[in-house]
Amino acid sequence: MTGINRANVPTNTTRGAPPRNAGPARRSARGFTMTELVVTVALAAILATIAAPSFNGMIATQRARTFAADLYVTLAKTRSAALTRNQNVTLQANAGGWQNGWQMLDANNNVLDNHAAATGVTVTPTATVTYRASGRLPAGAVAPVFVISTTSGATVNHQCVSVDLGGRPYMTAAAAC
Repeated sequence: MTGINRANVPTNTTRGAPPRNAGPARRSARGFTMTELVVTVALAAILATIAAPSFNGMIATQRARTFAADLYVTLAKTRSAALTRNQNVTLQANAGGWQNGWQMLDANNNVLDNHAAATGVTVTPTATVTYRASGRLPAGAVAPVFVISTTSGATVNHQCVSVDLGGRPYMTAAAAC
């Protein structure tokens, strides 16, 4: 139904109907086309392939840092236990070396703490570490040095954990302490 408004212009007075010159109705597009999806997935796969080798080096570095931090914390905890208990406390490697974990033992060889093995980590052999009741290493003892290394391709990552004769542990990122 059409009518004339005050400006003498014909109008469409039917409610809800589109104007006559609106053209075909457009549907609103939702989602992605299959082509867009395939192109996006292909680009993501290419970028992941390029980025993967750099992540391996970062993972190896982080593995060495984590192992060194765990050993550092355990050395500090061993020193604290010796001071608290007022007796000698020993930190020793599990069978097979430090990379297979370690145990903290009191003077009666009771296990105070046990750390599990780590994978992909190499530790230079170091003897047991014994803290006296004063929190210091025994007189005449050689200060222990742990060199932790991980490998990623041709790159070797090092962390160093050492203890001074006063009993304080230190951690640095270096091949030699």
